[in-house]
Amino acid sequence: MNRIHNLFKKKNKKILCIYFTAGYPNIDSTIKIIKILQNLPVDLIEIGIPYSDPLADGMIIQNSNKISLENGMDLSFLFSEIEKFKDYITIPIVLMGYYNQFYKFGEEKFLEKCKKLNISGLILPDLPVEYFIKKYRSLFKKYLISMIFLVTPETDLNRAIFLSKISDGFLYLVSSNSITGEIDSFGKEQISFFENIKKSSIDKKIPILIGFGVKNKNTFELCCKYANGGIIGSSFIESLNNQNLEMSIKKYINNIINNTN
Repeated sequence: MNRIHNLFKKKNKKILCIYFTAGYPNIDSTIKIIKILQNLPVDLIEIGIPYSDPLADGMIIQNSNKISLENGMDLSFLFSEIEKFKDYITIPIVLMGYYNQFYKFGEEKFLEKCKKLNISGLILPDLPVEYFIKKYRSLFKKYLISMIFLVTPETDLNRAIFLSKISDGFLYLVSSNSITGEIDSFGKEQISFFENIKKSSIDKKIPILIGFGVKNKNTFELCCKYANGGIIGSSFIESLNNQNLEMSIKKYINNIINNTN
């Protein structure tokens, strides 16, 4: 059992997950942001490993990746930063990256490092599920690292049910077929998708978090209505004030959770 499992054992609704890109806005921002977030009503943190070609991301996250890489952030530096702070991490942390980064670092070495640094899960959207099952599933279990899979509106329902049984920690429900940060609110199409998933034969033991298009109190509340919570990325990154990081983060989180019933 890792920290994601422990989280959902204690709390299964109104889960707020915040995504940000490592090394943005500054090379030393990553640990500062973790410190601030884990002292606020945030339940889970997803850290993006900067990548030169982030396929699923919109302009805001793409730009944060570009600046992070220009700042000098890479996977080895990210691990070295987290290592300095690993004994003070109190919140589940998930890394989001791409298969090439996982493969180039050395797959087992990557998982071993995550275990050592108190990182609880991985999201690798371009890692084929069948390849994961055949080659990596046992390794993820060995190091108690959750592999989180994504379901989109284009995913066949039977496939979504299958993914709910393979995913560990939680299932990531992508609200729309657009890239991150492209929609302002949830329309009928998204709500219908959430309802279909909710009433399907999807594995009810796996928590579901909704991401893409979650950017304010209203959309976060809708996530909580149809799933266990939501993941916010683009609008959080956009809100970061380099001149007063702590105040900007506190203000943003307060705006999301304030008066959420």
